[in-house]
Amino acid sequence: MAQFIDRRLNGKNKSAVNRQRFLRRHKEQIKESVADAVNRRSITNTESGEDVSIPHKDIKEPLFHQGKGGVKERVHPGNDQFTKGDKIERPKGGQGSGSGEGEASPDGEGQDEFVFQISKDEYLDILFEDLELPNLEKNQINKITEWKTHRAGYQTAGVPANIAIVKSLQQSLARRTAMTAGKKRMLNELEEELERIRNMEPAQALEEKRLKEEIEALRKKISSVPFIDTFDLRFKNYERRPIPSSQAVMFCLMDVSGSMDQATKDIAKRFYVLLYLFLTRTYENVEVVFIRHHTQAKEVDEHEFFYSQETGGTIVSSALKLMHEIVADRYPVGEWNIYAAQASDGDNWADDSPRCRELLTKQLLPNCQYYSYIEITRRSHQTLWHEYEKLESDYSNFAMKNIRSVEDIFPVFRELFKKETA
Repeated sequence: MAQFIDRRLNGKNKSAVNRQRFLRRHKEQIKESVADAVNRRSITNTESGEDVSIPHKDIKEPLFHQGKGGVKERVHPGNDQFTKGDKIERPKGGQGSGSGEGEASPDGEGQDEFVFQISKDEYLDILFEDLELPNLEKNQINKITEWKTHRAGYQTAGVPANIAIVKSLQQSLARRTAMTAGKKRMLNELEEELERIRNMEPAQALEEKRLKEEIEALRKKISSVPFIDTFDLRFKNYERRPIPSSQAVMFCLMDVSGSMDQATKDIAKRFYVLLYLFLTRTYENVEVVFIRHHTQAKEVDEHEFFYSQETGGTIVSSALKLMHEIVADRYPVGEWNIYAAQASDGDNWADDSPRCRELLTKQLLPNCQYYSYIEITRRSHQTLWHEYEKLESDYSNFAMKNIRSVEDIFPVFRELFKKETA
């Protein structure tokens, strides 16, 4: 069966079709490598792709060849140690003259794994392939702040770089046809009349001379029409059109009290990286608001959010109140898609947890597309978790999960944002 590959739309990158076929063929190995890379990346390393390793045995193509039959004997020059029937031991690792430190393969042969680079877009496509944003609503805002250039026909004036050569030649041909069509038709009639007079007897010299003069004058008029004129020039016209922009804001709320050590903050940071990348796949513009809290809440930058050291107790409701104030002040609900992720180790004052549930119910959840609570702890759940559990069954845009170690980050993230099947 013959297979034809249409590469006309690939431009210079003629291997794009083969690359996509390769990615589909080894999709499982690539997805495993991408999932492992998530745990190794930091929040500042989001602009590159990923190196993917595939064992050489998995990329071998089946081969058909004629089998080696019969008994063959070979004589190798310089053999003064072995005779027919002797068995030669395989080389052992570390005893050869090479500089490597590894051991030899069981069969005496070996090949490196196949390593290739996938781009950032391919990396994110594979990472978020079967995920989606719950309760997705694209609210539109700032329709005149983003522009895109479009072709808008032709115009009679412009810069030389925008000359449309084909369109100009078409205009030239149309003009020359319009200006010479009547003259050429008249020229053909005069030439036929001249031929008729020449064949007449007796010859009419005066009439023949007049026709020749008229024919010559018409030919001069036809040849005087220029091949191209300034009236024929056409220039490509471009115009900028406003395009709608989908905007989202992501609120990152984190407890930075004395009970939150740096390892717990690193786990939260990796979860926020995944959420930010995921939102940028859906929205044109994503703003991030960092809110940290202990007994008081404060809006900070990214570095202070993840690396500041605090001591003291925890009042979670202070962060929820600050988030509500920021939304009311800067992010109108009808114009922004609001997402929030709260990370904590579960510690909170007992009388503050019911207040948190009330704030979520009355002020935040009605305005959020999605609100996720991540509790990072190996201990038993405390009052904040139990209060939030009362909300999970009543609100489809609220979810809560427990993360115990770094390995749980991506599975929990996939569970929170998995696609809903029919």
